[in-house]
Amino acid sequence: MDTILIIDDEIQIRRLLEITLSANGYKIVEAENGKDGCNLAASFNPSLIILDLGLPDMDGIDVLKKLREWYQHPIIILSVRKSEEDIVKALDHGANDYISKPFRTGELMARIRVAIRQGQPFDQDVCMHFGNLTIDLSKHIATKNNEIIKLTSTEFSLLALMPKTKVAC
Repeated sequence: MDTILIIDDEIQIRRLLEITLSANGYKIVEAENGKDGCNLAASFNPSLIILDLGLPDMDGIDVLKKLREWYQHPIIILSVRKSEEDIVKALDHGANDYISKPFRTGELMARIRVAIRQGQPFDQDVCMHFGNLTIDLSKHIATKNNEIIKLTSTEFSLLALMPKTKVAC
């Protein structure tokens, strides 16, 4: 079962998406702000993220940029912003698709199916290196001096959010 993370501050939209997506066989994880959304993305590694641009704590484009530092799966923007500039900016910063609110659920479901079908991880594993600490994002493992460090899911998620250039393992 594919997991979809919804990052949207409007509870009505989250409920509509939860009902629609659950009825179509998806597992749902929800966040009402960008910070929680990034943390949940690192914890659950969803198959797809639906991201609103108007979030209370940070702009959705900034969330998109943070996610694209390490998140390899599709991201669909679902936003009331309809200007060509907003759409182009989101797509240029790594969004796979852009849907304006209000939206049709049938079209959204079709776009989700296409994105998941086409969304394939990079060919190489992605690691982050901090001196003698290595974080393997694809395997969800952290090592220090080549020895595995036992971490909770939250601890790993926090490490994964550290700003650093990623390289092939």
